[in-house]
Amino acid sequence: MTHATFSSAIDDRYFEDYLAGSTYEFGEIEVGEAEIIEFAKRYDPQDFHTDPAAAAKGPFGGLIASGWLSASLMMRLFADHYLSKNASLASPGVDELRWLKPVRPGDRLRIRISVVEARQSRSKPDRGMVRSAIEMINQDGQVVMTMIAMNLLGCRNT
Repeated sequence: MTHATFSSAIDDRYFEDYLAGSTYEFGEIEVGEAEIIEFAKRYDPQDFHTDPAAAAKGPFGGLIASGWLSASLMMRLFADHYLSKNASLASPGVDELRWLKPVRPGDRLRIRISVVEARQSRSKPDRGMVRSAIEMINQDGQVVMTMIAMNLLGCRNT
């Protein structure tokens, strides 16, 4: 698979820079045990996320990150490297969010993003919709999470 590079820096990207069929890869971010436990205690308090001893006896054989922490880490990489800082207008949502493999303490994650569709709005021609297929990949090359993101981006020449 060939990975593209943007011709513009993130703070100078607009809708026109997101070309359907392009694939990008960014990252890496490491997941720490304390981060997994702290997030889960606040937002997803299940033993396999919060208690290493109980998790060792559980269905995953050890502590795993909440899927919502995984999604948050993906969003950090997405915002830092892919999503235009000056043209991002909003997101109407995501589709097909899937957690495929557990994320564990010490995992190093990166994202691979493919632009599925880039369509300029007919009713508001100063913006367009970009649909992006995102894969989060661990250090072993395993895809641990996937989703389709939808983002409204402003156009450069309006």
